[in-house]
Amino acid sequence: MNTNHAAPERHWPAGFIWGSATAAAQIEGAAHEGGKEDSIWDAFARLPGAVAGGDTPERAVDHYHRMPDDVALMKRLGLDSYRFSTSWARVVPGGRSVNQEGLDFYSRLVDELLGAGILPWLTLYHWDLPQALQERGGWTNRDTAYRFADYAEAVHGALGDRVSHWTTFNEPLCSSLIGYIGGEHAPGLTDPDAGLAAVHHQHLAHGLAVQRLRGLADASGRDIRLGITLNLTNAVPNDPSDPADLEAARRIDALWNRMFLEPLLLGVYPADLLDDVRDYGLAARIQEGDLEQIAQPIDFLGVNHYHDDNVSGHPLPAGTRPSLKPTPKPGRSPFAGSEYVTMPSRGLPRTAMDWEVHPEGLRTLLVRLGREYPNLPPLYVTENGAAYDGDTVTDDGAVHDPERTKYIVDHVDAIGRAIDDGADVRGYFVWSLLDNFEWAWGYEKRFGIVHVDYATLVRTPKDSALAYAELIARAKTQVAEAKTRVAAATIVG
Repeated sequence: MNTNHAAPERHWPAGFIWGSATAAAQIEGAAHEGGKEDSIWDAFARLPGAVAGGDTPERAVDHYHRMPDDVALMKRLGLDSYRFSTSWARVVPGGRSVNQEGLDFYSRLVDELLGAGILPWLTLYHWDLPQALQERGGWTNRDTAYRFADYAEAVHGALGDRVSHWTTFNEPLCSSLIGYIGGEHAPGLTDPDAGLAAVHHQHLAHGLAVQRLRGLADASGRDIRLGITLNLTNAVPNDPSDPADLEAARRIDALWNRMFLEPLLLGVYPADLLDDVRDYGLAARIQEGDLEQIAQPIDFLGVNHYHDDNVSGHPLPAGTRPSLKPTPKPGRSPFAGSEYVTMPSRGLPRTAMDWEVHPEGLRTLLVRLGREYPNLPPLYVTENGAAYDGDTVTDDGAVHDPERTKYIVDHVDAIGRAIDDGADVRGYFVWSLLDNFEWAWGYEKRFGIVHVDYATLVRTPKDSALAYAELIARAKTQVAEAKTRVAAATIVG
């Protein structure tokens, strides 16, 4: 294979983790097997027009039945770690009692991973709330936060003896703002009050789960590393000299970054954010002691990053490319006093998701986090990847995806440069291991480094997977050689 996208040579820190990531609802299938009941995504996908092509996660890519072969594939690629999620709707179907058959599946997965020498990295919530809990208000109901802590305890009871790395939430921005305000994700609501209630209750659920899991681990003498994964952006003003663009960028940064970072790390909501959303009840949701509960000490912060956001406070000129995200509408927007927040094109390359490709933005973000948050725990890039059109198995039995290969290599290089600049980054997980059910896009968008034939479910590593495997092997060789040199020097000394 000739990828023509060799990564620059660099020496990675000892112990740096190379992995890949997936989510239960996107790959498992078996949506109503083994005791599992509807999640909000099973229910949402049945709504006419909710998901492209009328696709559903009912079968997905059948990881539930093909899990041992998928783990063997991870081993062939040389992954250090696999970041997966447990399905709340499989573990506690209907939000009622714990389903042992569901826990047994994840126990088998963990054993397969450990047998292959792969570190299990568990995410408790990757958006698949039991539909029965949604019918009781979902994340608008404060009680759901306490039910989440109970679910976390059930998973720890089954897997805590073998799993040391635990993520509470993946991208709460998406499962709160996009699911309850944007309407594009399950449960498909368009209510700013509900979305901001979901934000606060997910924060509270995170704090409760961290406290519960750390207590359980301490009582049993088990090692545990606890954290959360946020999808973060650089809100770049389109014209840094334009007050309207600067204000739009501030609002985006407050709503998409600081509304999540600061309660978790500092125990406060940003004052400007509370002012921006003053008409939508966030402050009224905060009870005494909540912020102290939310700001539980964590051992790592997962950073998901796919693109920057070039932001303007002006409407887009007629005939220009539309914004990457829905433009807030007057009267519906949680931006107080804001009519326009648009994302003009900067003329950069774009993925099939119409997202800008700008690896330098990842370096900027990682360095910024360390600069602005002195108490920042170690960082892991827990998702980064790209969807491109044209992923097909060719006559030579390969899947040639040069754009994705370049995307991965260039972003890995950006992480290396961030480390050079002082960012404490300790791992990288490419999204995604497998082509899968891509939420509201159904099966139209492929992020996988492994191609899945959706008719036969045959897996074929793409050129990007092979390039990533080569990058991992080279990094491990360099670390081993460095250790040998140090040992030799110690003996000579």
